[in-house]
Amino acid sequence: MVDVELLYRQQLGDADGRLLRRLAGPGRSLYEALASEELEKAVFAPDGGPGMTLGVSPFLAFAVAVHRTAAALETATFVEERWVPRVRIPVFDVDALRDLVADPMRRYFLVELLASYTRVTSGVTYIRTARGWRRRRFSELDPSRLAQLLEVVPAAERPGVYRRLGDLALFLLGVFPDHPPALGSGAATDRLLRVSGLAAADLDDRTGAGLLELLGARWYQAAVASARAAGQPVTAPLVVVSHMASHFSQARRVLTAVTDRYLFPWRDRWFGGR
Repeated sequence: MVDVELLYRQQLGDADGRLLRRLAGPGRSLYEALASEELEKAVFAPDGGPGMTLGVSPFLAFAVAVHRTAAALETATFVEERWVPRVRIPVFDVDALRDLVADPMRRYFLVELLASYTRVTSGVTYIRTARGWRRRRFSELDPSRLAQLLEVVPAAERPGVYRRLGDLALFLLGVFPDHPPALGSGAATDRLLRVSGLAAADLDDRTGAGLLELLGARWYQAAVASARAAGQPVTAPLVVVSHMASHFSQARRVLTAVTDRYLFPWRDRWFGGR
């Protein structure tokens, strides 16, 4: 049994702890405090920005945003979906979104995913080719470059790369739905299809956001499958990854609801490396 509260506490800073102790009150768990209106008002203050006037961490702001969105979904009859630029349509399948965030580990997964993109990893790898070693750059925000790591890392590290590819697809689609990714034809997209085990015939004319959603679900599936193939245990986080693979659209809609309610004005501040 995973202690989800311990996972949260390991990520919280000193200022986060002081605020939580002040607002939690006697008999209230950390999990209950994160979903409280008092903490929402303190972190997302009308006269300041989340994490700015109080000095709380982005992780706490994301935790409050996810938990308060989950609370709002309890009484919501629909969520809005961006159909084309500046046009939204209602989506009434809210029960599936409620079910996704009902599980504490799945809520933590979404919070941790958001926090992870405030610090983006990039660097250089070297690939052996017929003409010798070739230098390649990679970035966690470039799915094509990130996918290249699958060609050089050992089998034991491939689950992590596939997981991060799935995370990137979910992050881009959920937090930046107004900036659909430019995925279409070309060598970079061909590489993404190849590492995902897809062929052009599987796409049903999907491009851009539709293609990235399909790829994201496949990458989460591949993370689980490659972990099993490498003889790695199916841990609690991997169980969540498996669930996200089969409920990718719902996870994307939850993140979009979180973004619309709380994150939109500060996306460039928190995720400036994009």
